[in-house]
Amino acid sequence: MIDVGGKPVSARTARATGRLRAHPETIRRIRAGNLEKGDAVAVARLAGIMAAKRTADIVPLCHPLPLDAITVSVTFDAPDSVAIEAVVTAVARTGVEMEALLAVTAAALTLYDMCKSIDPSMSVDEVRLEEKRGGTRGDYSRGIGR
Repeated sequence: MIDVGGKPVSARTARATGRLRAHPETIRRIRAGNLEKGDAVAVARLAGIMAAKRTADIVPLCHPLPLDAITVSVTFDAPDSVAIEAVVTAVARTGVEMEALLAVTAAALTLYDMCKSIDPSMSVDEVRLEEKRGGTRGDYSRGIGR
């Protein structure tokens, strides 16, 4: 792991997004909560939160961080996909980008798992960091240069 012991503690925030693409009927069933395994949106949100809290256990060389807040949202903005967003905050010596990215990925994979029997053609796409705040390297926002 990188030695962050000498870095100052500061407020950190990261926002990541991703997308689950599926047949429109699959998206309709996710939205309606009409799946054999239950309310996919609620389960996916919980999976994302749980994954963010366990990032250091899943991604090698990540520092375990005392997370202050994790929000995971699932929105229906297109007939053939679901948008997923995670925002993670902490006061720490290193950033929370990996926690936000893992939260989005776990939420998307949970949706996939809950729908795979009805739509094996689904894909998890566009998982990416949208912005981060805090730290010695400064802020980042997708589409705006550093």
